[in-house]
Amino acid sequence: MTALKAVAERREGDARAVALWLFAVAGLVALMVVIGGLTRLTESGLSMVEWKPITGWLPPLSDTAWAAEFEKYKQFPEYQKINIGMTLEGFKSIFWLEYIHRLLGRLIGVAFALPMILFWIAGRIPAGMKPHLLLMFVLGGSQGALGWFMVASGLVDHPDVSHYRLTAHLGLAFLIFAYLLWGGLSLLRHGRMVAARGGGIAALLTVVIFLQVLSGGLVAGMNAGLAHNTWPLMEGAFIPDGLLIANPWWINFFENAMTVQFQHRMLAYLVFVLALLTALLLKGRAPTGLRHGLLSAVLLQVGLGIATLLQHVPVALGTLHQAGAVVVLGIAVTLWHDRALARYD
Repeated sequence: MTALKAVAERREGDARAVALWLFAVAGLVALMVVIGGLTRLTESGLSMVEWKPITGWLPPLSDTAWAAEFEKYKQFPEYQKINIGMTLEGFKSIFWLEYIHRLLGRLIGVAFALPMILFWIAGRIPAGMKPHLLLMFVLGGSQGALGWFMVASGLVDHPDVSHYRLTAHLGLAFLIFAYLLWGGLSLLRHGRMVAARGGGIAALLTVVIFLQVLSGGLVAGMNAGLAHNTWPLMEGAFIPDGLLIANPWWINFFENAMTVQFQHRMLAYLVFVLALLTALLLKGRAPTGLRHGLLSAVLLQVGLGIATLLQHVPVALGTLHQAGAVVVLGIAVTLWHDRALARYD
Protein backbone atom coordinates (compact mmCIF):
# COMPACT_ATOMS: atom_id res chain seq x y z
CA MET A 1 0.00 0.00 0.00
CA THR A 2 2.89 2.33 0.79
CA ALA A 3 4.40 1.77 -2.67
CA LEU A 4 1.05 2.36 -4.36
CA LYS A 5 0.55 5.54 -2.35
CA ALA A 6 4.00 6.75 -3.36
CA VAL A 7 3.22 6.13 -7.04
CA ALA A 8 -0.10 7.97 -6.73
CA GLU A 9 1.59 10.91 -5.01
CA ARG A 10 4.28 11.04 -7.71
CA ARG A 11 1.65 11.05 -10.46
CA GLU A 12 -0.28 13.78 -8.66
CA GLY A 13 2.90 15.80 -8.34
CA ASP A 14 3.71 15.35 -12.03
CA ALA A 15 0.21 16.43 -13.04
CA ARG A 16 0.43 19.50 -10.82
CA ALA A 17 3.82 20.48 -12.21
CA VAL A 18 2.67 20.18 -15.82
CA ALA A 19 -0.53 22.08 -14.98
CA LEU A 20 1.36 24.99 -13.44
CA TRP A 21 3.61 25.12 -16.51
CA LEU A 22 0.57 25.25 -18.82
CA PHE A 23 -0.95 28.04 -16.72
CA ALA A 24 2.29 30.00 -17.00
CA VAL A 25 2.34 29.64 -20.78
CA ALA A 26 -1.35 30.62 -20.93
CA GLY A 27 -0.43 33.77 -19.01
CA LEU A 28 2.26 34.57 -21.56
CA VAL A 29 -0.23 34.04 -24.38
CA ALA A 30 -2.65 36.42 -22.64
CA LEU A 31 0.12 39.01 -22.42
CA MET A 32 0.86 38.42 -26.10
CA VAL A 33 -2.77 39.16 -26.98
CA VAL A 34 -2.66 42.43 -25.07
CA ILE A 35 0.62 43.52 -26.66
CA GLY A 36 -0.76 42.49 -30.04
CA GLY A 37 -3.72 44.80 -29.50
CA LEU A 38 -1.40 47.62 -28.47
CA THR A 39 0.72 47.02 -31.56
CA ARG A 40 -2.33 47.27 -33.80
CA LEU A 41 -3.75 50.35 -32.10
CA THR A 42 -0.45 52.22 -32.40
CA GLU A 43 -0.11 51.12 -36.04
CA SER A 44 3.25 49.52 -35.32
CA GLY A 45 2.61 46.14 -36.89
CA LEU A 46 4.01 46.90 -40.35
CA SER A 47 7.29 48.38 -39.14
CA MET A 48 9.18 45.09 -39.53
CA VAL A 49 8.98 44.11 -43.19
CA GLU A 50 10.82 40.80 -42.99
CA TRP A 51 10.09 37.54 -41.21
CA LYS A 52 13.13 35.85 -39.73
CA PRO A 53 11.76 33.19 -37.37
CA ILE A 54 15.18 31.68 -36.69
CA THR A 55 17.62 34.60 -36.93
CA GLY A 56 15.44 37.56 -35.95
CA TRP A 57 16.06 37.49 -32.21
CA LEU A 58 18.15 40.66 -32.01
CA PRO A 59 17.09 44.21 -32.92
CA PRO A 60 19.37 46.57 -34.86
CA LEU A 61 22.46 47.17 -32.69
CA SER A 62 24.19 50.01 -34.50
CA ASP A 63 23.35 53.25 -36.28
CA THR A 64 24.16 51.55 -39.57
CA ALA A 65 21.82 48.65 -38.82
CA TRP A 66 19.02 51.04 -37.84
CA ALA A 67 19.48 53.05 -41.02
CA ALA A 68 19.36 49.85 -43.09
CA GLU A 69 16.16 48.71 -41.34
CA PHE A 70 14.58 52.12 -41.94
CA GLU A 71 15.49 52.00 -45.63
CA LYS A 72 13.72 48.66 -45.94
CA TYR A 73 10.61 50.15 -44.34
CA LYS A 74 10.68 53.04 -46.81
CA GLN A 75 10.18 50.62 -49.70
CA PHE A 76 6.70 49.66 -48.53
CA PRO A 77 3.25 51.32 -48.75
CA GLU A 78 2.88 52.34 -45.10
CA TYR A 79 5.82 54.73 -45.33
CA GLN A 80 5.06 55.86 -48.88
CA LYS A 81 1.34 56.52 -48.33
CA ILE A 82 1.01 57.33 -44.63
CA ASN A 83 4.34 57.99 -42.93
CA ILE A 84 6.22 59.79 -45.69
CA GLY A 85 8.82 62.05 -44.10
CA MET A 86 8.96 60.03 -40.85
CA THR A 87 12.25 60.43 -38.99
CA LEU A 88 14.46 57.61 -37.85
CA GLU A 89 13.42 58.27 -34.25
CA GLY A 90 9.77 58.03 -35.25
CA PHE A 91 10.49 54.74 -36.98
CA LYS A 92 12.18 53.39 -33.87
CA SER A 93 9.10 54.18 -31.78
CA ILE A 94 6.90 51.89 -33.88
CA PHE A 95 9.62 49.31 -34.54
CA TRP A 96 10.22 48.57 -30.86
CA LEU A 97 6.63 47.58 -30.13
CA GLU A 98 6.43 45.19 -33.05
CA TYR A 99 9.85 43.82 -32.12
CA ILE A 100 8.68 43.15 -28.54
CA HIS A 101 5.56 41.47 -29.92
CA ARG A 102 7.61 39.13 -32.10
CA LEU A 103 10.22 38.51 -29.41
CA LEU A 104 7.54 37.51 -26.92
CA GLY A 105 6.19 35.07 -29.51
CA ARG A 106 9.61 33.44 -29.74
CA LEU A 107 9.95 33.36 -25.95
CA ILE A 108 6.56 31.66 -25.66
CA GLY A 109 7.78 29.03 -28.10
CA VAL A 110 10.85 28.37 -25.94
CA ALA A 111 8.80 28.48 -22.73
CA PHE A 112 6.58 25.76 -24.17
CA ALA A 113 9.02 23.57 -26.09
CA LEU A 114 11.89 23.33 -23.59
CA PRO A 115 9.83 22.26 -20.53
CA MET A 116 7.82 19.88 -22.71
CA ILE A 117 11.02 18.14 -23.79
CA LEU A 118 12.30 17.98 -20.22
CA PHE A 119 9.00 16.64 -18.88
CA TRP A 120 8.90 14.12 -21.74
CA ILE A 121 12.44 12.85 -21.14
CA ALA A 122 11.84 12.61 -17.40
CA GLY A 123 8.65 10.61 -18.00
CA ARG A 124 6.57 13.12 -16.05
CA ILE A 125 3.84 13.82 -18.61
CA PRO A 126 0.52 12.33 -17.41
CA ALA A 127 -1.06 9.56 -19.44
CA GLY A 128 -2.93 10.72 -22.54
CA MET A 129 -1.47 14.24 -22.39
CA LYS A 130 1.30 13.89 -24.96
CA PRO A 131 -0.94 14.25 -28.06
CA HIS A 132 -2.47 17.41 -26.58
CA LEU A 133 0.94 18.92 -25.89
CA LEU A 134 2.08 18.17 -29.44
CA LEU A 135 -1.07 19.76 -30.83
CA MET A 136 -0.54 22.84 -28.64
CA PHE A 137 3.00 23.09 -29.99
CA VAL A 138 1.80 22.84 -33.60
CA LEU A 139 -0.87 25.47 -33.00
CA GLY A 140 1.73 27.78 -31.50
CA GLY A 141 4.02 27.41 -34.51
CA SER A 142 1.07 27.93 -36.84
CA GLN A 143 0.23 31.15 -35.00
CA GLY A 144 3.66 32.56 -35.80
CA ALA A 145 3.26 31.71 -39.48
CA LEU A 146 -0.26 33.12 -39.50
CA GLY A 147 1.02 36.32 -37.94
CA TRP A 148 3.46 36.83 -40.79
CA PHE A 149 0.75 35.89 -43.32
CA MET A 150 -1.31 38.70 -41.79
CA VAL A 151 1.53 41.25 -41.85
CA ALA A 152 2.40 40.36 -45.45
CA SER A 153 -1.09 41.38 -46.55
CA GLY A 154 -0.29 44.95 -45.50
CA LEU A 155 2.97 45.15 -47.42
CA VAL A 156 1.39 45.09 -50.87
CA ASP A 157 -0.36 48.11 -52.41
CA HIS A 158 -2.54 49.10 -49.43
CA PRO A 159 -0.94 49.61 -45.96
CA ASP A 160 -3.63 47.76 -44.02
CA VAL A 161 -3.59 44.10 -43.12
CA SER A 162 -6.45 41.90 -44.28
CA HIS A 163 -9.22 41.99 -41.69
CA TYR A 164 -9.85 38.32 -42.40
CA ARG A 165 -6.26 37.40 -41.60
CA LEU A 166 -6.23 39.62 -38.51
CA THR A 167 -9.40 37.93 -37.26
CA ALA A 168 -7.90 34.49 -37.86
CA HIS A 169 -4.71 35.51 -36.03
CA LEU A 170 -6.67 36.86 -33.07
CA GLY A 171 -9.01 33.88 -32.97
CA LEU A 172 -6.16 31.36 -32.98
CA ALA A 173 -4.47 33.22 -30.10
CA PHE A 174 -7.63 32.97 -28.01
CA LEU A 175 -8.08 29.32 -28.98
CA ILE A 176 -4.53 28.50 -27.87
CA PHE A 177 -5.08 30.38 -24.61
CA ALA A 178 -8.30 28.45 -23.92
CA TYR A 179 -6.66 25.11 -24.81
CA LEU A 180 -3.74 25.75 -22.44
CA LEU A 181 -6.08 26.82 -19.67
CA TRP A 182 -8.34 23.80 -20.15
CA GLY A 183 -5.36 21.46 -20.11
CA GLY A 184 -3.97 23.00 -16.93
CA LEU A 185 -7.34 22.85 -15.17
CA SER A 186 -7.80 19.23 -16.22
CA LEU A 187 -4.44 18.12 -14.85
CA LEU A 188 -4.76 20.13 -11.66
CA ARG A 189 -8.25 18.91 -10.81
CA HIS A 190 -8.47 15.51 -12.47
CA GLY A 191 -4.94 14.36 -13.26
CA ARG A 192 -5.69 13.93 -16.95
CA MET A 193 -7.38 15.74 -19.83
CA VAL A 194 -11.08 16.31 -19.38
CA ALA A 195 -13.08 16.06 -22.61
CA ALA A 196 -14.82 19.27 -23.67
CA ARG A 197 -18.26 17.68 -23.50
CA GLY A 198 -21.22 18.73 -21.44
CA GLY A 199 -21.15 22.06 -19.68
CA GLY A 200 -24.64 23.15 -20.75
CA ILE A 201 -25.12 26.91 -20.66
CA ALA A 202 -21.50 27.47 -19.60
CA ALA A 203 -20.35 25.79 -22.81
CA LEU A 204 -22.79 27.85 -24.88
CA LEU A 205 -21.57 31.05 -23.20
CA THR A 206 -17.93 30.18 -23.97
CA VAL A 207 -18.71 29.54 -27.64
CA VAL A 208 -20.61 32.83 -27.97
CA ILE A 209 -17.77 34.72 -26.28
CA PHE A 210 -15.34 33.21 -28.78
CA LEU A 211 -17.62 34.30 -31.64
CA GLN A 212 -17.64 37.78 -30.11
CA VAL A 213 -13.83 37.75 -30.13
CA LEU A 214 -13.90 36.94 -33.84
CA SER A 215 -16.44 39.71 -34.34
CA GLY A 216 -14.09 42.07 -32.52
CA GLY A 217 -11.31 41.05 -34.89
CA LEU A 218 -13.44 42.10 -37.85
CA VAL A 219 -14.26 45.42 -36.13
CA ALA A 220 -10.57 46.06 -35.49
CA GLY A 221 -9.44 44.98 -38.92
CA MET A 222 -11.95 47.21 -40.67
CA ASN A 223 -11.54 50.14 -38.23
CA ALA A 224 -15.30 49.86 -37.79
CA GLY A 225 -15.08 51.36 -34.33
CA LEU A 226 -14.06 54.74 -35.74
CA ALA A 227 -17.56 55.41 -37.10
CA HIS A 228 -21.05 55.41 -35.57
CA ASN A 229 -19.58 56.54 -32.25
CA THR A 230 -22.86 56.80 -30.37
CA TRP A 231 -24.60 54.43 -27.99
CA PRO A 232 -27.13 52.86 -27.61
CA LEU A 233 -28.27 54.14 -31.01
CA MET A 234 -26.47 53.96 -34.37
CA GLU A 235 -27.28 56.76 -36.80
CA GLY A 236 -30.22 57.68 -34.55
CA ALA A 237 -31.77 54.22 -34.50
CA PHE A 238 -31.30 50.96 -32.63
CA ILE A 239 -31.37 49.12 -35.97
CA PRO A 240 -29.92 51.60 -38.49
CA ASP A 241 -30.55 51.71 -42.22
CA GLY A 242 -27.78 50.37 -44.42
CA LEU A 243 -27.07 47.07 -42.70
CA LEU A 244 -27.76 44.97 -45.80
CA ILE A 245 -26.88 47.29 -48.69
CA ALA A 246 -24.22 45.03 -50.22
CA ASN A 247 -24.93 42.01 -52.42
CA PRO A 248 -25.00 39.17 -51.75
CA TRP A 249 -26.66 39.98 -48.41
CA TRP A 250 -24.40 37.77 -46.31
CA ILE A 251 -21.25 39.67 -47.33
CA ASN A 252 -22.46 42.59 -45.20
CA PHE A 253 -21.60 40.63 -42.04
CA PHE A 254 -17.95 40.52 -43.11
CA GLU A 255 -17.32 43.59 -45.27
CA ASN A 256 -19.90 46.26 -44.39
CA ALA A 257 -18.35 48.27 -41.53
CA MET A 258 -21.74 49.35 -40.18
CA THR A 259 -23.03 45.77 -40.10
CA VAL A 260 -19.81 44.49 -38.57
CA GLN A 261 -20.07 47.00 -35.73
CA PHE A 262 -23.80 46.31 -35.30
CA GLN A 263 -23.29 42.57 -34.96
CA HIS A 264 -20.51 43.20 -32.43
CA ARG A 265 -22.98 45.24 -30.37
CA MET A 266 -25.68 42.57 -30.62
CA LEU A 267 -23.28 39.79 -29.63
CA ALA A 268 -22.22 41.88 -26.63
CA TYR A 269 -25.85 42.04 -25.49
CA LEU A 270 -26.17 38.29 -26.01
CA VAL A 271 -23.02 37.62 -23.98
CA PHE A 272 -24.40 39.74 -21.14
CA VAL A 273 -27.74 37.91 -21.13
CA LEU A 274 -26.07 34.50 -21.26
CA ALA A 275 -23.65 35.47 -18.49
CA LEU A 276 -26.55 36.53 -16.30
CA LEU A 277 -28.44 33.31 -17.02
CA THR A 278 -25.31 31.25 -16.40
CA ALA A 279 -24.74 32.88 -13.03
CA LEU A 280 -28.38 32.32 -12.03
CA LEU A 281 -28.78 28.77 -13.33
CA LEU A 282 -25.51 27.56 -11.82
CA LYS A 283 -26.23 28.93 -8.36
CA GLY A 284 -25.36 26.17 -5.93
CA ARG A 285 -23.74 24.10 -8.69
CA ALA A 286 -20.69 26.20 -9.52
CA PRO A 287 -18.29 28.15 -7.27
CA THR A 288 -19.76 31.46 -6.15
CA GLY A 289 -16.53 33.29 -6.88
CA LEU A 290 -16.58 32.12 -10.51
CA ARG A 291 -20.20 33.16 -11.01
CA HIS A 292 -19.67 36.59 -9.47
CA GLY A 293 -16.37 36.99 -11.30
CA LEU A 294 -18.08 36.22 -14.59
CA LEU A 295 -20.77 38.87 -14.10
CA SER A 296 -18.25 41.46 -12.92
CA ALA A 297 -15.90 40.81 -15.83
CA VAL A 298 -18.69 40.92 -18.43
CA LEU A 299 -20.11 44.15 -17.00
CA LEU A 300 -16.68 45.76 -16.99
CA GLN A 301 -16.02 44.55 -20.53
CA VAL A 302 -19.32 45.97 -21.77
CA GLY A 303 -18.48 49.27 -20.13
CA LEU A 304 -15.02 49.31 -21.67
CA GLY A 305 -16.50 48.54 -25.07
CA ILE A 306 -18.97 51.42 -24.85
CA ALA A 307 -16.32 53.84 -23.58
CA THR A 308 -13.91 52.77 -26.33
CA LEU A 309 -16.58 53.40 -28.96
CA LEU A 310 -17.67 56.78 -27.57
CA GLN A 311 -14.06 57.98 -27.31
CA HIS A 312 -13.22 56.91 -30.89
CA VAL A 313 -10.96 54.00 -29.86
CA PRO A 314 -8.14 55.59 -27.85
CA VAL A 315 -5.10 53.34 -27.43
CA ALA A 316 -5.45 52.87 -23.67
CA LEU A 317 -9.15 51.94 -23.72
CA GLY A 318 -8.78 49.77 -26.81
CA THR A 319 -5.95 47.83 -25.18
CA LEU A 320 -7.90 47.38 -21.94
CA HIS A 321 -10.90 46.17 -23.94
CA GLN A 322 -8.78 43.49 -25.60
CA ALA A 323 -7.34 42.48 -22.23
CA GLY A 324 -10.88 42.29 -20.85
CA ALA A 325 -11.82 39.82 -23.56
CA VAL A 326 -9.06 37.48 -22.38
CA VAL A 327 -10.34 37.66 -18.80
CA VAL A 328 -13.96 37.03 -19.80
CA LEU A 329 -13.05 34.05 -21.96
CA GLY A 330 -10.79 32.66 -19.24
CA ILE A 331 -13.56 32.76 -16.64
CA ALA A 332 -16.06 31.21 -19.07
CA VAL A 333 -13.65 28.39 -19.95
CA THR A 334 -13.09 27.74 -16.24
CA LEU A 335 -16.85 27.55 -15.63
CA TRP A 336 -17.32 25.22 -18.61
CA HIS A 337 -14.51 23.04 -17.32
CA ASP A 338 -16.10 22.94 -13.87
CA ARG A 339 -19.38 21.70 -15.36
CA ALA A 340 -17.64 19.21 -17.66
CA LEU A 341 -15.66 17.90 -14.70
CA ALA A 342 -18.92 17.24 -12.87
CA ARG A 343 -19.49 14.38 -15.32
CA TYR A 344 -16.47 12.59 -13.86
CA ASP A 345 -17.30 13.16 -10.17
